[in-house]
Amino acid sequence: MEQEQTKPKGNRWLKEIKDWTLSLGIAIVVALLFQNYVYAQTEVHNISMQNTLVEGQRLIEDKWSYRFSGPKQGDIVIINGPEHKDGRLVKRIIALPGQTIDMRDGYVYVDGVQLDEPYAKGLTYPNIVQVPFTVPEGHVFVMGDNREKSMDSREFGAVSFESLEGKAVYRIWPLGKFGGLQ
Repeated sequence: MEQEQTKPKGNRWLKEIKDWTLSLGIAIVVALLFQNYVYAQTEVHNISMQNTLVEGQRLIEDKWSYRFSGPKQGDIVIINGPEHKDGRLVKRIIALPGQTIDMRDGYVYVDGVQLDEPYAKGLTYPNIVQVPFTVPEGHVFVMGDNREKSMDSREFGAVSFESLEGKAVYRIWPLGKFGGLQ
């Protein structure tokens, strides 16, 4: 009987390296697709959302849910669009398409009803946008929670749905503040 030939050890190691490289490559591609289209990590870079969010905090952003349902009043969103050319912004949705926003005596009114905004820091006054303002279809009106230090829809107008990169759903850093966002 002939003895079976065994593969040289070098070929087994080469196959092992190829398998690991392929697995690693697939994992990287899946992670990049996940990061770009489903969930992503983002960092707060300004003070416009104080006291809810402060500079340096890290968030998990849901990029997927707005594909199936529209934005909701109160959502904290990441904006990346032509409304603001200096980078991504984190803001809160105050009014939806068709709603009319007004600001009187430092308070916000949507469709004539004063909003209960325990998260808001400071009083709210109009800026460039004339109020009352009716939000056009396919747009939202956003503001930072730190009303006196926020560049938002009061300055650059309503934000199109296409500019909503995603919804901030969790704070992951610092660990002492870990949890869902409201």
